Amino acid sequence: MRAVVVPAYGGSSVLEYTERPDPEPGPGEVLVDVAAAGVNFTDVYHREGRYPLPLPLVPGSEGAGTVTAVGDGVTDIVPGDRVGWAQVVGSYADKAVIPADKAVLLPEGLAPDLAAAVLLQGLTAHYLTHSTYPVRQGDDVLVHAAAGGMGLLLTQIVKLRGGRVIGTVSTPEKEKLARQAGADEVIGYEDVPEAVRRITGAGVHVVYDGVGAATFEGSLASLRPRGLLALYGAASGPVPPFDLQRLNPAGSLFVTRPSLGHYVATREELLSRADDVLGWVASGALKVHVSQRYPLAEAARAHDDLEARRTTGKLLLIP
Repeated sequence: MRAVVVPAYGGSSVLEYTERPDPEPGPGEVLVDVAAAGVNFTDVYHREGRYPLPLPLVPGSEGAGTVTAVGDGVTDIVPGDRVGWAQVVGSYADKAVIPADKAVLLPEGLAPDLAAAVLLQGLTAHYLTHSTYPVRQGDDVLVHAAAGGMGLLLTQIVKLRGGRVIGTVSTPEKEKLARQAGADEVIGYEDVPEAVRRITGAGVHVVYDGVGAATFEGSLASLRPRGLLALYGAASGPVPPFDLQRLNPAGSLFVTRPSLGHYVATREELLSRADDVLGWVASGALKVHVSQRYPLAEAARAHDDLEARRTTGKLLLIP
């Protein structure tokens, strides 16, 4: 098979497109012909060694395709089934072995590239809006990077739950995308707390922040008393340590650093969230914006574009 390999940690130039032996499924696993693999900042962190994994590494934590073989003990998935997955490393390849308990059957009629484009970020947006801070009718919500893949999904799901979205963007083109997704107000990254309080009066109930170091202080200052900051990523770098006592005079604020694995800890929870997300996509209630499809051999270019924020929506690699 052909695959993208990380032989040593570093920049995008370390990514090698190469031939590797065809994998075989072991007990409890399925072998999939990959139709598309999602490109995420997690893949960059794996490549850099920020989230270290044993090397050499085939990156890619999200994908979809058709099952071609199953290992011993797999009874609920058969060859020919179309499946998607998230948080399974090894997706930057034309074949991948996936634990059967991480594979999600795709709804009839849902294209596999859309599943590959939505699962990881869609599951993340689901747990953030349904569990980390369950958005209620009328809540004010600040969504950073509202025109990115995560931001577009978060905006739509917050609106499905009845919240009001204030989205941050960096360009007029991105403002247009955020508004098309349902953002009620769109602001730049300058003076975010002032803009938020001008719009809301008291501040927002929750901030969904995947940017990290560059936005953290503004996110805290945008919260109303007893508001919650959900820091789910660090695209601009990790947040420096800070004194928890600061949360008290600011209004008894809450800060959490959640991650998807803890919110799909059981297969039942994974399937429940995936059924919602994929069902919304299949019905048209949730729109997936795929901004760029790259040949698998051009994974380095996809990483460069993602890190330079030259894109909107979701990036896919196509074997």
